[in-house]
Amino acid sequence: MNKKRCAWVGEDPLYIAYHDQEWGVPVYDDATLFEFLILETFQAGLSWITILRKRENFRRALDNFDYHKIALYDEHKQHELAQDAGIIRNKLKIKATVSNAKAFIKIQEEFGSFSNYIWGFVKGKPIQNQWITLDEVPANTALSDKISKDLKQRGFKFVGSTIVYAHMQATGMVNDHTTNCFRHRDLQK
Repeated sequence: MNKKRCAWVGEDPLYIAYHDQEWGVPVYDDATLFEFLILETFQAGLSWITILRKRENFRRALDNFDYHKIALYDEHKQHELAQDAGIIRNKLKIKATVSNAKAFIKIQEEFGSFSNYIWGFVKGKPIQNQWITLDEVPANTALSDKISKDLKQRGFKFVGSTIVYAHMQATGMVNDHTTNCFRHRDLQK
């Protein structure tokens, strides 16, 4: 029996695995939240499958998304990353990754963890949406506008409302699996 999945998944085994195992699963771990934040940063203007295909290269190039190390990347390291064909070699996104790591650490210092901060916007529980079709799923919401604005005020870059909403979807702050998808029910529990 074929499982019914969200319409965006398609046939790519990498996309299927990501959808079935990760997308929309609530993440409260700071290291994973940071990884998704950075991957979303690099995704801006590109397809998510492009990022997924380069995810292991990003892990290697960015010290396994260790934000303490990334916060210390100097100009030489950033130049090195801009030459790495395994990742997205956008200098602005690379620079943003370093400044975002610094801002991430500041939030941890203020709130005890980034998880406390980001999940505070939804009172610690995922928003359970009831979208029937993919066309109903928004690219951004008033809440993602609010989080985006707050992140920008805290020094984050490449965190527009659409990127923030994608992060909320990926990390399970919202359950945006369509109601006909087998994961929608699983993630309501």
